[in-house]
Amino acid sequence: MKKILKITGIVLLVLVLLLAASPFLFRGKLEDLLKKTINNNLTAQVEWESMDLSLFRSFPDATVIVNNFTVIPEVPFSKDTLLMGRRIQLEMGVKQLFKNASQDPIKVDALTIDDAVLNILVDKNKNTNYDITKEASQDTLATPFVFNLQQYTINNSTINYKDLSNKTHLHLTKIHHQGSGDFSAIAGELNTETMAMVSLDYDNINYLDNHELKLNAVFEMDLDQNKYTFKENTAFINQLPLEFNGYVQLVDDGTAMDIAFKTPDSDFKNFLAVIPSTYRSNLDGVQTSGDFRVSGIIKGKTTDTTIPNLDISIISNNASFKFPQLPKGVSNINLDIKVINNTGIAEETFIEINDARFMIEQDAFTTNGTLRNLTGNMLVDLAVKGTIDLSNIEKAYPVKLDTPLQGRLVTDMTTAFDMNSIEKKQYQNIKSTGVASLSNFQYATEDFPNPITVSKAQITFNTANISLNSFAAKSGTTDINATGNLQNLIPFMISDEVLKGSFKVTSNVFNLNDFVTTKTTVSTDKTLSRGNSAIKIPAFLDAYMDFKAKKVIYDNLELTNARGTLSIANEQAEIKGLNSGIFGGEAGLSGNVTSRGGKPTFSVILDLKKIDIDQSFKNLKMLQGLAPIAKALKGGLNTNINVSGDLDESFSPVLNTISGDAFAQLLTAKVNPEQMPLLKVLNSKLNFMNLSDINLDNLQTALTFSNGKVAVKPFDFDVKGIKVNVSGGHSFTNDMNYTLGLDVPAKYFGSDLGQLLSKLTEEEQEGLTVILPVTLSGKFTSPNVSVNTKAAISSLTAKIVEIQKKKVKNKAGDKINDVLGDILGNGQKKPTDTTNTSTIDPPVNTDAVIKDVAKDIIGGLFGKKKPVKEVKKDTVN
Repeated sequence: MKKILKITGIVLLVLVLLLAASPFLFRGKLEDLLKKTINNNLTAQVEWESMDLSLFRSFPDATVIVNNFTVIPEVPFSKDTLLMGRRIQLEMGVKQLFKNASQDPIKVDALTIDDAVLNILVDKNKNTNYDITKEASQDTLATPFVFNLQQYTINNSTINYKDLSNKTHLHLTKIHHQGSGDFSAIAGELNTETMAMVSLDYDNINYLDNHELKLNAVFEMDLDQNKYTFKENTAFINQLPLEFNGYVQLVDDGTAMDIAFKTPDSDFKNFLAVIPSTYRSNLDGVQTSGDFRVSGIIKGKTTDTTIPNLDISIISNNASFKFPQLPKGVSNINLDIKVINNTGIAEETFIEINDARFMIEQDAFTTNGTLRNLTGNMLVDLAVKGTIDLSNIEKAYPVKLDTPLQGRLVTDMTTAFDMNSIEKKQYQNIKSTGVASLSNFQYATEDFPNPITVSKAQITFNTANISLNSFAAKSGTTDINATGNLQNLIPFMISDEVLKGSFKVTSNVFNLNDFVTTKTTVSTDKTLSRGNSAIKIPAFLDAYMDFKAKKVIYDNLELTNARGTLSIANEQAEIKGLNSGIFGGEAGLSGNVTSRGGKPTFSVILDLKKIDIDQSFKNLKMLQGLAPIAKALKGGLNTNINVSGDLDESFSPVLNTISGDAFAQLLTAKVNPEQMPLLKVLNSKLNFMNLSDINLDNLQTALTFSNGKVAVKPFDFDVKGIKVNVSGGHSFTNDMNYTLGLDVPAKYFGSDLGQLLSKLTEEEQEGLTVILPVTLSGKFTSPNVSVNTKAAISSLTAKIVEIQKKKVKNKAGDKINDVLGDILGNGQKKPTDTTNTSTIDPPVNTDAVIKDVAKDIIGGLFGKKKPVKEVKKDTVN
């Protein structure tokens, strides 16, 4: 007995060792076979990270696992992955490992795919990325693998189907599918269970939005005829149950089918079940009445050029529902909708809406019409009539709107158009008639600080155009009244086209501050702050407006009796011919503002006439940067400014980005040096003048600015007979670089020149002036003022010497040169000119005059200067 047990133990040990060693013995063989199969049958790049073989995982079967695989087609789809996944698991009998695959194919009994993504793409030319199989050849006749499946499973996978030729996008996620049956038998049954989330978009219209799909079906398989017949089955779309019968058969040129389906019961709750869960709550406790039935037949072949015939009906009669948590219900629901195709040509599929109506309390709403040529140039022919209180939508149906609605909509209209006309903007082909009105409508969103209330709006539709007969709205303190014409309201509503129109707009008060939001932001230090954020110019609007407003308020500016034109297109607003009252004068403006690209910019020409300097300086930040000195001025101003640059979040100019030029004319201006530190310091430095007496009436100046710097064209003004020339510039940060040239009368320098001036007559003194250079640096609030008195006195002395020289020369002729030469010539007296024939009468003691004049001149030039005396302003003036 011990011997038998010992032999048995040895045999088991050998078997375990063989099982453990089998991956090393057979893995290479299987991997080579798999690569050879792929190369012989597919025109694609197939790769995997690793391949494992185990005899323990599903003993007594062998398990082959391919990890992290990808399948990439060839050109023109070489940039797109057709298939990828985490794992493929194949199960087969252990005996299959010992077969010669070239003579006896390896049979695969089970297949499992985990976490796979299949991307099926059809381009605009109807080329497909999944056509990767090679044509049959001698190499592909002998296949080393045969799938005699008894079971297959797909776990947590995704299928994306996108057909660009007809704008179809099918998206299946969270796919869990399994099937079991004997695929090796000619006939048998296939039991399947399927769960998935499905979304479907066709021609930019969403039909299914993450609907839950379930299907438990038993198929009768006829593998000889490739025919699969529905037996027992139940499908659910969300919670809508459907029963199928019929068959699907694979044929040479496509797929043939003859399928009939219907709802197993007629409870109206079936209709609510189809609505995506995002737009409905739990249906428990919902009270319903009436019926809802879906039935249909799909019969024919799917080929490259045809689809099966369709006859699908959706019927409901006198139904109602009420959610228990809501105060109102929906009643008198009638539906009679059909989807029909009688020819097998996809473009000839159409939808008949024979009746679609409902009521909420006493408000009734109904529509009917047809949608034809669904896959081509869709033809729409609809009639809509009814009244609805928009606030009742949330009171009767559990949907959470992003923006709660309030107001009453009344409409009675018909419309007919084709989608090509909308895409090509051929709006003249849209035929609409009827009226629509909206009253007491309120729209509130976080993008607007105040709700927008439309007290009334009425639109008339006719064949030629759409007329806005009336529109009256308020938001905050702003009121708007408008009339006009709309060119493409229907394309705007159904396909996100730009809304075009022309309007006449009037307003008593148009306050732009009513449309500026205050948003909370979190800074890098995690603190909260709130800042203004101006509304972007809407991209959906292409409009022309002729406007008049009694008062326009922007920030702290107020325009009165504003009128002009405004055009909006491509996120740009352009103003032309704006005229209004402002700062006690008049304003004219033309230019544009754009918010494209995220950063708003502007370019305007501003013409201000007879405006109050004090008001304009306090309220125009740009003027504070262009002319800081205006803070000390009071009076009237004309100015013309041509400027462009960036705007901040509140649509105010960013000063260091603006550039342009300006011209200004002071009509009347009084100076208050105490209001400006620069003038105060300058006043104290120039003790012979008082800047309060400056005369700036009719002063004209021009300047240019860019990169945060202002350059001023030289200009002159007068202070009590003293002419002042100004040149230089400053920055928007108030850094100065100015030079003043004061043409100062000589009499103000008497204490600096000794007795020099006393030798001049009053007439000569009155006409004698000198330029006093003054440089300004630093900032306007903390200035550096440098007065170059030395240069002025030196220049003035030279002028006096020149005058005295001329006087002496006139009195004594050329002898002055000898006398001066004697005085300046190292004490060596020049010989007397005995040829002097002066005829001055009466005789003048020229020697005495010359010496006296020379003494004063030399004293003035080389003598010790007296201290500068401060000249009191009340004595100077």
